[in-house]
Amino acid sequence: MVRSGVSCAGSAVNPSNLGAGNRVVEAPWGKSSGDHGEAHEKWLQFDIIAGLTVGLTVVPQALAYAEVAGLPMQYGLYSSFVGCFIYCLLGTAKDVTLGPTAIMSLLVSSYAFHDPAYAILLTFLSGCIQLVMGLLHLGFLLDFISYPVIRGFTSAAAVTIGFNQVKALLGLRNVPQQFFLQVYYTFSKIGETRAGDAILGLICLTMLIGLHQMKNHIPRVYQMERLSVRIGRLIVWVTATARNALVVLFASLVAYSFQVTGSQPFTLTGTIPQGLPPFQSPPFSKVTANETVHFGEMVQAMGTGLAVVPLMGLLETVAIAKAFASQNNYQIDPDQELLAMGFTNLFGSFVSSYPVTGSFGRTAVNAQTGVCSPAGGLITGALVLLSLAYLTSLFYYIPKAALAAVIICAVAPMFDARIFCTLWQVKRLDLVPLCVTFLLCFWEMQYGIMAGVLVSAILLLYPIARPKIKVSEHEMILLQPASGLHFPAIEFLRDTVHKQALSESPVRTVILDCTHVNNIDYTVVKGLSDLLQEFRCKRTSLIFINVQAHVLQVLLAADLEGFYNFSNLEDAERSCEEELHRAREALFDGSDSILPTSGIIQ
Repeated sequence: MVRSGVSCAGSAVNPSNLGAGNRVVEAPWGKSSGDHGEAHEKWLQFDIIAGLTVGLTVVPQALAYAEVAGLPMQYGLYSSFVGCFIYCLLGTAKDVTLGPTAIMSLLVSSYAFHDPAYAILLTFLSGCIQLVMGLLHLGFLLDFISYPVIRGFTSAAAVTIGFNQVKALLGLRNVPQQFFLQVYYTFSKIGETRAGDAILGLICLTMLIGLHQMKNHIPRVYQMERLSVRIGRLIVWVTATARNALVVLFASLVAYSFQVTGSQPFTLTGTIPQGLPPFQSPPFSKVTANETVHFGEMVQAMGTGLAVVPLMGLLETVAIAKAFASQNNYQIDPDQELLAMGFTNLFGSFVSSYPVTGSFGRTAVNAQTGVCSPAGGLITGALVLLSLAYLTSLFYYIPKAALAAVIICAVAPMFDARIFCTLWQVKRLDLVPLCVTFLLCFWEMQYGIMAGVLVSAILLLYPIARPKIKVSEHEMILLQPASGLHFPAIEFLRDTVHKQALSESPVRTVILDCTHVNNIDYTVVKGLSDLLQEFRCKRTSLIFINVQAHVLQVLLAADLEGFYNFSNLEDAERSCEEELHRAREALFDGSDSILPTSGIIQ
């Protein structure tokens, strides 16, 4: 297992800039990545500060993400503490924090049907799948999901999640979940907007944006500056970092003030059960008023979610871990991350958690506060447990409009408009999987992801099926494939040979230059055997040159009739001239003249 150690780096990746050029954000007290000795001495202090800061972020986000998932809000808190403890033991990135996220909550909403029983079972099965993948070292499967597909999915998810919160921001009711219907009903019901929710939501949104911008423009503090200046900037930095908690607290105080006066213009969160979740096995069946839904039926209902949820959870976690590991100079192990994710979801299902993954925003906060080890998650987890045990009664007064503002600000950086311009300038063909994924995700997330992966696979396989073949014409035709020959390419090669040689009159000899052919399979061997037979029937030759040793071994093992290989073009041309001379002589004595059945000339 690869661990990150306890080196503290005060810089972090801005999550809004991942994949598009990362900007270093310094901690306000001027901690630099070179101060490893001092950081080692104070690692506990930094971990405690980071844990508390992330805890102030995760509690309001957990409540809001549960709303995105379509579950009662306590399930957001149930999902927020198990990963803190398990990742501390098994994770390989010191900065990463596991918990509910916007994307995972959206997927849960799609596959769990707003039913806690389905969500918890999905957590259990996702954990099992991720554990098996980790034990089989299948983390490499993520390499087959291209960057345009990822950006198309996350951008569509940002739009979907953000627009989903507009109804809460405006206090609208009875708006369906499907995106296109949601857009229609939101605009058709705009006249039913609750003034209180809309005003408070816009105020919270403005405060969050302002605090975020303020945080990005806090200058670095140097030791020679006055203590009052350093303290002032630290207060501003902490305020901006804990902006989610502070804005939600502000909105709750406003709502409570109205409640005391006997009027309530806001839509409130309502009662959240107090206390820790019961430790119990996941629901392998569900009893409804009319029938019992058995395990097989539940699994069948979740369908492709059993593949999409574990893979997207791993993808999000590994992408975050790699970004921060690269920034802060340590290594991660994708297979170990799979095990950490798997155990987190597996054990989380016993405390009513829905599937979790790494969070861009909270990981950035964790890194910016100078966390030195995954132990910072212990503090975050403890803070969530304390909130469940003692503070849930206070959550009653949280306005839903405030939580909607938190979610909108959290997902806004996920929409990357620049990627469209970048791909247009760099490689326009990559816009195809990006746009296919982006557009279809508005219909159904799984269709968008599957279509994007399929289009990427087609773009990947097309050059294999249609390799570039350089054609040079002299007395003989020289064909030079630019890459390996795999089974989809053999028909293309045969068509090229027919077009260039066999369909011409007179039929000419073909020399196949295999300099760049570094791989071959049996389908290609069979195709080459058929070509050799066609050339023999036409009483001409197909000659190979520069065949690499391991490819030559395969061809010789196949014992191809008429196969002849030369080490260079000059020898091949000389042999062809000699063959032509022997063929002319054979015309006079009536005998056949052919090359040896197979062989090598060096």
